[in-house]
Amino acid sequence: MFSIQPVLENEDVRLVPLQKSDFEKLYRVASDPLIWEQHPNKDRYKKEIFKTFFDGAIVSKGAFLIMDKKSDEIAGSTRFYDYSETGNFIFIGYTFYARKFWGSKLNPQVKKLMLDHIFSYVDLVKFHVGAENWRSRKAMEKLGAEFKGEVPVAYFGEETKLNVEYWIRNSGW
Repeated sequence: MFSIQPVLENEDVRLVPLQKSDFEKLYRVASDPLIWEQHPNKDRYKKEIFKTFFDGAIVSKGAFLIMDKKSDEIAGSTRFYDYSETGNFIFIGYTFYARKFWGSKLNPQVKKLMLDHIFSYVDLVKFHVGAENWRSRKAMEKLGAEFKGEVPVAYFGEETKLNVEYWIRNSGW
């Protein structure tokens, strides 16, 4: 089995494996209600709701803190999850950024680091995006992801919500 939680970095950003001890510092970033306004679960800024999200990140064994190397601040979090050996695919998602980093070009760099790493092991990466999360949908399109349609998704410890799915194939990357 390959690692879905290595340290990944370039000159601007470092992805470090998320640890249980990171809860409070990541929650400080996630406690801004505006971060979640387009996400399927708009209450994730509440500590008890974010705790479920965080616990899912730890259980995934593929979650990262996204560190801005220029400021040494936590920019957000993302993760690999739901690897399918038989389907030869994995998901990337559960990504969020502090508003300070919106439009900062960190997200395309983070996705490039993750895709460059994981495409050594899988042929397909899938993404779930909240159906009404237009900011993330636009980011997926800029990345060159292929829209595959609407799907219901049960996030870890949460009710099923309507999402859209995007795919990026290794052959197209």
